[in-house]
Amino acid sequence: MTASLEQLRRCHFAVDLGAARTRVYVKGAGLVVDQPSVAAVNTRTGALIAVGEFAEKMTGRTPAYIRVVRPVNGGTVVDIEMAQRMLRQLIGDRTRRSLRRRPRLRAAACTPHDADPLAQRAAIETLVGLGARRVELVDTLIAAAVGCGLPVERPEATMIMVCGAAATQVAVLSLGAIVQAQRIPVGGEAVDNAIVQHLRHQHELMLPSQSVRPLQLALSGNGLTPEGPESTEIHGRDVATGLARSVKVDTAAVRRAIQTPLTAVLDGIGKVLRECPPDLVADLADRGIMMVGGSALLPGFDQMLRQATGMPVHIAERPELCAVEGLGAMLEGRIAPMVLDPLGA
Repeated sequence: MTASLEQLRRCHFAVDLGAARTRVYVKGAGLVVDQPSVAAVNTRTGALIAVGEFAEKMTGRTPAYIRVVRPVNGGTVVDIEMAQRMLRQLIGDRTRRSLRRRPRLRAAACTPHDADPLAQRAAIETLVGLGARRVELVDTLIAAAVGCGLPVERPEATMIMVCGAAATQVAVLSLGAIVQAQRIPVGGEAVDNAIVQHLRHQHELMLPSQSVRPLQLALSGNGLTPEGPESTEIHGRDVATGLARSVKVDTAAVRRAIQTPLTAVLDGIGKVLRECPPDLVADLADRGIMMVGGSALLPGFDQMLRQATGMPVHIAERPELCAVEGLGAMLEGRIAPMVLDPLGA
């Protein structure tokens, strides 16, 4: 479901609720929130202890009565009440008060491609709980394409790949709409998990949770490319003794370990291209694929796609912000609708 540009221009703020990070764009003020989608709760009292970056740092380091939760999974709100509480804290009292003064407050939100009605309803209820009288839903693929400057309104093919934490979405766009799309349940978290399992089985080493997300710790230099460093040192906990230990990891073995989740992404790209009209595929041979999303920065991922597809692969300038910047451009009226006038009247 994607709202019209006219409806989006009436919105006052937009939210991109991602599995990894939450971003909020306020009309006239720009991006006001860019924080991890994490909250820490006191299970004894139910009180909210921390949100965002501070809550993420608490992961794996809390006593028994503090629970670190992620109210968003795969772009879908799984805990509406907690998502509302987290957003209230992230937005802050001052911004929230200024938004509440707006008559008939309207909001916009990103939803994954082909999100089911329950997922759409959860996103709407989350923002209604913040005071929104009406919520417009925008497909993440459309918002990201607009945010990275793709000419989505033209009668020519553009291909975008949104690399999220929990899923990867691939689509071919033309005339402002999605021609063919595929949602693959493989994202940055699956790649992280493949690395963790490799280190556990091959080196009997457990990585701390904070060392998993920045993949550069495990894949320094050129990372996934064969030209990268032959080995890198990793610090973790010995599975048997529980003591701290460092091991030298062969990066070629790590590359092989993450081939399985990345192969699923390649299969998804192939399926989209096979089901796409031949004229649009011919356009893509020159324009290639635009990668957006936080996981697009995985070292060497773009080169691997280039070699596998034979197509040009580009990474957006600020890939992690493309979706929310696209929503912001629609709110501010910077995107003009295409007018079809075949009679030249």
